[in-house]
Amino acid sequence: MTKFLIADDHSLIRKGLSTLLREEFPGAEVSEVTDSSALIKEAVVQKWDLIISDISMPGRNILETLKQLKKILPATPVLILSVHPEDQYVVRALKAGASGYLNKESHPDELVKAVRQLLQGKKYISAEGAEKLAASFGDDPNQQPHEKLSEREFDVLKRIASGKTVSEIATVLSLSVNTISTYRSRILEKMGMQNNAELTVYAIENKLI
Repeated sequence: MTKFLIADDHSLIRKGLSTLLREEFPGAEVSEVTDSSALIKEAVVQKWDLIISDISMPGRNILETLKQLKKILPATPVLILSVHPEDQYVVRALKAGASGYLNKESHPDELVKAVRQLLQGKKYISAEGAEKLAASFGDDPNQQPHEKLSEREFDVLKRIASGKTVSEIATVLSLSVNTISTYRSRILEKMGMQNNAELTVYAIENKLI
């Protein structure tokens, strides 16, 4: 019996995935969680054949959660689903330990194909994702400013662009205000920007939020 764990904060997405998986894999066991913390807790309860997770959920940054998952369950494949274009997240997701990355707008048949490949121990990314991944191995003259950021800086950037204050971000990430302020300064410097407003406009234009 194939066991799937789905992590997504949208009920409609979870139910749709559950239905599709049960149709394509008769007898499959499918469990659902709604945030990063619940994902970590449920992931260690039993042995999963595949974890399917949204890249944007409440709580801890999913890329950091993914790194933690791979330390705890190095043999368990994780398929990341996202509403964001492949060129924004695919490289980060794979570097964090994902076995596959797929846009939520993909056809159900492609999702099933990705699931089957991951269950066979293979990797899966779309053609667009493969192109971006290939570019990441060289010096890309078209590298975007946010691609210069570390995972933590990238997380802080998205939270700032979403309107969160330094204090609010510090609380959510369990870090000091000074630490978050330092991250903010690094982000502005690396991206060549002056203030939060510019970061917000950039994030919106590049579909980071």
